[in-house]
Amino acid sequence: MRPLVVRRDALPSAALDGLVLLRDLRGDTAGASFAKGRILRREDAPALLALPWEELHLLEMGAGEVHEDDAGARLAAASAGEGCEVGRAGAGAWPIAAARRGVLDVDVGALRRANSIDGICVYTLYGGRIVERGETVARAKITPFVIPERALADAEAAARGAGGLVRVRAFRPLRVGAVVQETLGDRALGRFRAALDEKVRWFGSELLEPRFARPDDAAIAEAVDAVVRQGADVLVLAGAKAMDVLDPTFGALARLGAPVERHGVPAHPGSLFWLASYRDVPILGMPSCGLFSQATVFDLVLPRILAGERVDREQLAELGHGGLLSKEMAFRFPPYREARERGELGE
Repeated sequence: MRPLVVRRDALPSAALDGLVLLRDLRGDTAGASFAKGRILRREDAPALLALPWEELHLLEMGAGEVHEDDAGARLAAASAGEGCEVGRAGAGAWPIAAARRGVLDVDVGALRRANSIDGICVYTLYGGRIVERGETVARAKITPFVIPERALADAEAAARGAGGLVRVRAFRPLRVGAVVQETLGDRALGRFRAALDEKVRWFGSELLEPRFARPDDAAIAEAVDAVVRQGADVLVLAGAKAMDVLDPTFGALARLGAPVERHGVPAHPGSLFWLASYRDVPILGMPSCGLFSQATVFDLVLPRILAGERVDREQLAELGHGGLLSKEMAFRFPPYREARERGELGE
């Protein structure tokens, strides 16, 4: 690329074709204007002369260089992985939107490699965030007006090699079972069922009729086994006193040979959340603070499981980063309430 300066009196004889304008040109009144980054043509000369300026700052592209418009579109296309789509450019950037409701995955390593290349700029939402269809999850742009083809190709390779820098995993329509200790009481049991049903339907899944069990090892084990045999893909176990290792819920898990993946996670509210599995069905121990409507760790883990992720000790340990779930962190949770207020969940 080669920078050029063209003075007003030299414009009529200047070879404008293919030169890139480096500064905005606007008149005093509504009329013709030229945005920076525009590729000029010789027929632009009369309109240029009608505007107030003394000199033009221009850029001549060389062989093996790509204008920001073409380069930005290519970068966005390479960055958009499965479940994402590229929108119309605006303000010099190409938006990448979720093509479906789901969990956003960001390949942070590939993103870092792409952004380490001069002129490349891709920025995203935080990975793990729950996104709606049409929501912008990233933007891609080229910071200079012109970029070397080699640099662009390297960025595209980093993005495509990762299957896209951003991807959205769709929620799968699963059957969610629930076993609840009867110690909650009838009113609380009803509230629990309604709250869990609302959450499950938001993901497009089905809540099987909850089973209520006596606070007894054998009774809870029988209920868990029955719900799994009924076809539950995920099981929620509620009502346990999570800090009491002698609670019958944990005795029931031992009876079933259902290993606890982790008991307690580094996030709050919901730090007493626990995760187990039985016959390859994940069992989520709902903390008491999340039995009704409060958003807790449960609401961070459930979406990942419904999106097909195998959550284990390592993933639970990672919840500590951003695990201070204050009201400022509300963006991390599914918008159940907003969907209800819009009437999207039906009756």
